[in-house]
Amino acid sequence: MLNNDVLRSVRFSLDASDARVAEIIRLSGGEVDKDEVTALLKKENEEGYRECSDELLAHFLNGLVLYLRGPDENRPLRPIELPITNNLVLKKLRVAFELQEDDMHAILKAAGFAVSKPELSAVFRKPGSKNYRACGDQLLRNFLKGLSETRRGSKPARPNRAD
Repeated sequence: MLNNDVLRSVRFSLDASDARVAEIIRLSGGEVDKDEVTALLKKENEEGYRECSDELLAHFLNGLVLYLRGPDENRPLRPIELPITNNLVLKKLRVAFELQEDDMHAILKAAGFAVSKPELSAVFRKPGSKNYRACGDQLLRNFLKGLSETRRGSKPARPNRAD
């Protein structure tokens, strides 16, 4: 999944402004301003689009943990983990939003994408583990969709105005 899509989706779930996204990135030591965030949040075919690097997304995910859970004064900032994989994104979101296994299943169910408990737990195992499973784009996309639906609620469709 594209880093920009992850950034856009999480921003939507949080209902955060571009300035707030920049603040979240800076919490973990990333350097970005509001205008750069605006470019990162544009669609690929829009003028001014900027691709989100693994390093920038890693800073955003680490910053998100600090933003939602608060900093731990007894520990230094966690180093960013590279490269960014779907498994890592899912793991960081689980930590940031303090989600338990049942919460994860409820979020996926809200998106209409049910997975079994063993399938989901395999995504959180260490690479190289016998039961490790790579998180596919479809699983992550549906998780992000379900996260938005559960955090923001279902919004009614906008009426089509022809006036």
